[in-house]
Amino acid sequence: MNRRGKASAAPIDERGFHRWVASHLPAGRTGALPIGDDAAALRPPRGSVAVLTTDALIEGTHFAAGSPPRSIGAAAAGVSLSDAASKGARPAGILIALLLPPGTSRHWAESVLRGAEAAGARFDAHVVGGDTKPAPVRAVISTVVGWGTAGSLAPRSGARPGDLLVTTGSVGRGGSAWRRWRTHRGGRRDLLALLDVRPRVREGLALAPLVHAMIDTSDGIADSAHLLARASRVRLLLDPDRIPWDRSIAALPRAAREEAGFFGGDYELLAAVPSSALRRAVRAVGSVGGRLHVVGRAERGTGAYLSGPSGLRPLPSAGWSPFQRAMKRHQNRAAPSQGR
Repeated sequence: MNRRGKASAAPIDERGFHRWVASHLPAGRTGALPIGDDAAALRPPRGSVAVLTTDALIEGTHFAAGSPPRSIGAAAAGVSLSDAASKGARPAGILIALLLPPGTSRHWAESVLRGAEAAGARFDAHVVGGDTKPAPVRAVISTVVGWGTAGSLAPRSGARPGDLLVTTGSVGRGGSAWRRWRTHRGGRRDLLALLDVRPRVREGLALAPLVHAMIDTSDGIADSAHLLARASRVRLLLDPDRIPWDRSIAALPRAAREEAGFFGGDYELLAAVPSSALRRAVRAVGSVGGRLHVVGRAERGTGAYLSGPSGLRPLPSAGWSPFQRAMKRHQNRAAPSQGR
């Protein structure tokens, strides 16, 4: 092993973490304080408000042992970027905290940071700092700071009776990978697909001024519909014939299609838009390369339902929890951890 390889295999430490960020990532261009200071500082645009969101990915709950660290870092940043997108915020900076078992290599930690940086750089949001601490299991905690305009941020509590329910992209990509893996027809590629987070930042910026409410579908479109309905105190009706099922599950029988489709891991946006603004919303999303689909409507009442010729049936709300249980079972057959 050459000198560089020995350095990469050495255990990570907090000072080394900050030195590496300062020398390898472009955050110094955006911060008002240098990397390695006690805090990061970002310059807000005039008239903006700060939007902050944080999330955590834990080994054995959100990703499997042996998952590539760069993919883990990209996913960790992506889930927080997706939350910022659902408010219509423009991401400005990312903080990454690493909880690492003793002996974790510097290479593993650096790869996580490279993944997070790559995910944020697509939207001109760079890793501006973070922390490391010892822990029994690996975890990556991401915090995204973004900017928004107070009057244009999209809450989850603003849907009104008569609004149309719209979603970006397709439904069921994450659930399809989970379904293949769960039934032993898939493998490592499908587990990695669950880390392939594609935050709809540009679509969120385009939609926010036009919608009454918005939420991301990280936990599944069904779970997100329940959350939006509860916060807005309306009833949401989803038409299963209008949901843009991912092509990998579109031909499945109804029960299997809905199980995979409502699973989660899609990171699309679900929004309530007034009918008078629908055309503008479709054009706005199209102008940034996205697609918008009408999947239902809001009315007076409570709860979330599937509507069809035979009437209403309750919308399942399992969300991400089946994956968490399945991931724990998977640990018994997981591949050896890479690059400790």
